[in-house]
Amino acid sequence: MQKTKLTETEEDTRHFLVSLPIFDSFNVDELTVLSRHMSYVHLQRGEFLFVEGDRGSFMGFVVRGVLEVMKKSETGENIVIARLTKGSSIGEMALIDKSPRSATVMAKQPTTMVTLTEKGFDLLTQNSPALGVKVIQKIARLLSLNMRRTSSRLADLMQSKH
Repeated sequence: MQKTKLTETEEDTRHFLVSLPIFDSFNVDELTVLSRHMSYVHLQRGEFLFVEGDRGSFMGFVVRGVLEVMKKSETGENIVIARLTKGSSIGEMALIDKSPRSATVMAKQPTTMVTLTEKGFDLLTQNSPALGVKVIQKIARLLSLNMRRTSSRLADLMQSKH
């Protein structure tokens, strides 16, 4: 694979990746390759990252700022179910199951994120299969942790109703 200089955007993306705990087991070369397949996004306060029901085409990691994850209630109002800060991820399910977004996500304050699109993910797994596997392992771990957290919360809620 030829080594070309990173663009300024790719450099910024790599800088953001280095600051995220999830990528602390990645070496500089892996982060460089990863940064070519990812990009960063800035959201202003009140700006939506995505809305429940949208087609999911990317996942992201919060570099700085706060995101609120909201779910529509039966009465149609948005209820905050989580707040995401630095190091948190969002949208992993979209890369895996291609389903519509299960919640709405809005910036509670100016927020910077690093994102991996479906296309970037596909290119990464084609061009760098070993690195793709490493990323998939990280995504699987995130999904597993989220599922365990959700199961615990559900058990607590069910116990409190009895």
